[in-house]
Amino acid sequence: MRKTFQLHVEGKNPDRVLEAVKHDIRKYIKRERRRDIPEGADFWDFDCQFGATKEAATVVHLSALTGLINGVVAEGGKQFYVEILAKPGKRTARPAGARDEDAANDSMGAEDNDSED
Repeated sequence: MRKTFQLHVEGKNPDRVLEAVKHDIRKYIKRERRRDIPEGADFWDFDCQFGATKEAATVVHLSALTGLINGVVAEGGKQFYVEILAKPGKRTARPAGARDEDAANDSMGAEDNDSED
């Protein structure tokens, strides 16, 4: 999906236009995730770009799109460009020691927070 969305359409409520834009993006992502995953891949990953125009678009994470769209609306922007391209992704396992360290850090942080209260 490569598209420039207009936020101010004559005769339409801007809030409804915003909802429709977000719905189109979510619908595209769901449709792409339903496709058959190629052999050797574990999931569908997405390369995303976002900006006021196509030329000004920068690489962003998929989970940040909604926040960026809300930011454009809050600033009073009239349009924005979104590019979402699906690609096969392969999961990589964490090193065994990393999980143990994360769990130890989480439990230590919880103990520290309890003693401060």
